[in-house]
Amino acid sequence: MDMPMNRATRTTSLRDASDSSKLEGTGSWDAIEWTKIEGNGVVLVNTDDAGTLMVTNFRLIFLAVKVQSNTRHVDKTPAQRLLQVIGKDMRILVFSFRPRTKQRHVVYDALLRCTKPTRLWDLYAFASGPSRFKNTTPLVRLLDEYFRLLCLGSYRASINIIENGSFTLSNDLWRISSVNSDYTMCQSYPFALVVPKIISDDEVLQASSFRARCRLPVVSWCNPLTGAVVARSSQPLVGLMMNMRSNMDEKLVGALCSKLDNGSRRKLYIVDARPRKNALANGAMGGGSESSSNYFQSEIVFLGIDNIHAMRESFVRLREYMDTHGRTSSDGMSSFLRQGGSTWGGGNLSSMSASVSTLGDSGWLLHVQNVLAGAAWIAARVAMENASVLVHCSDGWDRTSQLVSLANLLLDPYYRTFTGFQALVDKDWLAFGHPFSDRVGMPSVSGTGNVPFELSRQSSTSNFPPSPMRQSSGTFVSQPPASSHSHNSNNYSPIFLQWVDCVSQLLRIYPFAFEFSAAFLVDFVDCMLSCRFGNFLCNSEKERQQFNVFEACGCLWVYLADLRTSSGGSHVHYNPFYDPLKHSGPLLPPAAALAPTLWPQFHLRWACPEEAQAGEIEAQCRKIVMKYAEMQKAKEMAERKAKEVTNSMESLNAELRREKQLNSSAMNMAKSMSKENMAIKRAIQSMGCKVHVSGSSGECIVDIESNPDILCCSSRKESNSNVRDDKKDMSVSVVITAGDDDDGNNAIGRVCETLCPFRFGDGRVCETLCPFRFGDGGCRWPNGGCAQLGSQYVGLKANFDAFDKLSIDDSYFKSE
Repeated sequence: MDMPMNRATRTTSLRDASDSSKLEGTGSWDAIEWTKIEGNGVVLVNTDDAGTLMVTNFRLIFLAVKVQSNTRHVDKTPAQRLLQVIGKDMRILVFSFRPRTKQRHVVYDALLRCTKPTRLWDLYAFASGPSRFKNTTPLVRLLDEYFRLLCLGSYRASINIIENGSFTLSNDLWRISSVNSDYTMCQSYPFALVVPKIISDDEVLQASSFRARCRLPVVSWCNPLTGAVVARSSQPLVGLMMNMRSNMDEKLVGALCSKLDNGSRRKLYIVDARPRKNALANGAMGGGSESSSNYFQSEIVFLGIDNIHAMRESFVRLREYMDTHGRTSSDGMSSFLRQGGSTWGGGNLSSMSASVSTLGDSGWLLHVQNVLAGAAWIAARVAMENASVLVHCSDGWDRTSQLVSLANLLLDPYYRTFTGFQALVDKDWLAFGHPFSDRVGMPSVSGTGNVPFELSRQSSTSNFPPSPMRQSSGTFVSQPPASSHSHNSNNYSPIFLQWVDCVSQLLRIYPFAFEFSAAFLVDFVDCMLSCRFGNFLCNSEKERQQFNVFEACGCLWVYLADLRTSSGGSHVHYNPFYDPLKHSGPLLPPAAALAPTLWPQFHLRWACPEEAQAGEIEAQCRKIVMKYAEMQKAKEMAERKAKEVTNSMESLNAELRREKQLNSSAMNMAKSMSKENMAIKRAIQSMGCKVHVSGSSGECIVDIESNPDILCCSSRKESNSNVRDDKKDMSVSVVITAGDDDDGNNAIGRVCETLCPFRFGDGRVCETLCPFRFGDGGCRWPNGGCAQLGSQYVGLKANFDAFDKLSIDDSYFKSE
């Protein structure tokens, strides 16, 4: 029973207490049927709390009520009526009721009614409906997995190809057969089967009659590179004398061994999961095991794994052991106080201290070890020898499902992902007919399902002495009559739970190989046991199709996927250590590594809650991974910003370099102009003239003291720009003083002749370039020294870039 201890709800109506979201997205309050025992008359002995107990068809709810100190002792006086509820999840709850009331019987009847309804569709999974977790068709998912195994990835399954039967595809070795599409050949097999390509459907039908419940050998997994396969079936019907044979069965089994690349025949291992004596005993009922002489190049191997009854008894003893040696107990006292502080470990039961030897009385870990060793042996034969392996037990749906699915998990990395794990469970457990209703204890279509598993402890399996608290506090509810319980109890067995336990052991051995975490496995098992979803109802694919379970009930896989999607990659279901490249091939654990320990997150979560928190390391690692992811994002953002800053710096540096080049060019120009000015000054001074440079804007003035004519040259810069160029806009005032022996004209002539920029090295000047020359050859400045000396131009240039804009004052153009 799943019992949230602190669920907040009112005592008047569950529907008023909350909306449907409180049911974690499945169903609504309208689907809940409940029985309520109010007041402080119910005490949960485990926690020594009084409160209100409600039994629903979905959960068992206990609401603790705070009692004032002066009335607490009276209200919690040990009652004489106790009811013990044992859950499939290792939880044991004990309630005490007031004497001389019918409360205990009311709760007991409600538990029977809710867990064992008269009709299958009265289960909560049907009453709540699919909600938003609508089930996808498992038939389509099975075909998609077959297409993947046969390397037919270009094909996609759909309802249409199932209805018209066009899914019978094949590759070079194997084909998908529709011989069981209506479940007439085998009611517990899926509608589609993978068989050797060389075997026809008629031969398949003939071979099926030689196997128990017509569960003939079919392919579960195949290696696309080597052609090796893992096949499954039920026991052959060889009879008491072990002398019955079937040619078609031998042909079918032989076809599982395709030829190797060198042309030799592939070896076949026939693995019987049972102890040899059990296989021989089954011969008295028509069953038995194969003979290697009847199957070419084969070897028969017995793994010695016990049957469902031994597993059930072992699980009961393990649960008792947890309750006795754990820190908390159904007595409401710690084991340390209950045993006077002298028990092994003081009640400090841990996953590491509990080994095969210390839990030898229960035998649970020994059974887990046997299953792991058998699956590892099968995987090694396929991976290392390229051999084919046929696995069976008695009916081929309990131990066979465990071994085949574990071997597939070890061989194929795909099955170690979320999607692959779903495909593995759908194929090897659900499609191939593991009887979940019988094994888990839910109603079945055939009416052979269990009553709720053990509402009281079975005296035959209680190997531990009762505690003083249990002896003095009263009696438990009476055991149902043996005749009405014996058949049902024989059907129950935690086979699937044991398989998930084996997966958790592999996850512990190979923490980098699995995409999912131990927390995912715990939630997966809880959902399977809760009867919230339709995936694990009924005993076969045929029964689930018959009752339309896939459309009427919610889907567990969709629910778990929704949990992961809502939280992203940080959800607890993700394994923070997962590295698909580290284990991209088969996992072949050595025998020494197959030493299982208790699964703390499941086995110890009620008996030793602090040990169940061993996953805290994983949680801390997950926080570190999340922090690392956040830091990675921050690093990427910082790198982007740094790149932007670097680009900006490079752009600024390029601009700065351009500015420096311009500045250098301007400086060079200024130096050149300074040199020219100094040359002019020295030239004029060498002639006995004085040169004065003034800062007047835009004008160049030459004053000749001895000559009344004044040459005025103005240079003005015309530009559309409002920015002034100081390098090009400079005024120069030149004063020329004639010596005693020279007149003004000669002085001007010498200046013009010496400084004329259009003068050649031999003294000639370019007359065509003179700006004072008329078109007919006349001169606008006849009195200038240049005209008298035969030159066509005279002038001083302070700003050569402004030369083209040079103009002469109008006073020099007097009319003649």
